[in-house]
Amino acid sequence: MAEKRVYEVMFIAAPETADEDVAKLNDAVTKLIETEGGSVVKLEDMGRRKLAYPINKKTEGYYVLFEIEGSGQEIAELERRMRVNDTIIRYLTVRVDEERKTAQKLTDKRETRQSRNNERNKASASRNKPEETMAEEAQDNEEEQ
Repeated sequence: MAEKRVYEVMFIAAPETADEDVAKLNDAVTKLIETEGGSVVKLEDMGRRKLAYPINKKTEGYYVLFEIEGSGQEIAELERRMRVNDTIIRYLTVRVDEERKTAQKLTDKRETRQSRNNERNKASASRNKPEETMAEEAQDNEEEQ
């Protein structure tokens, strides 16, 4: 079996769609993903919002975001069904696992660089201290032990 990939799927339903119908649509999407072998990691129902630009003379839409983990075949089936569904006016699928790996690598690199700089700063600060201050610190350390 292929490796698990992470996708974000967002769709916008028509604003006149009832809340119950959107809930049924979300359940249908979840069942479809699970029957195809994937899993829904997160479901975020954002509700009605103003669209960035009019779509089919509509200025509002019902936004829903899914985070899906799977092989990719369930995404193909999901997109096929979204294309023919009249209540969905737009949808977008983005693979996010590669971007998250890259972001994690950059974060780790930044943290190691920061810790290295902190160690250098401490070392240079201790070298630049006057002898009296170092003697006082040594005396304080002996008292603590």
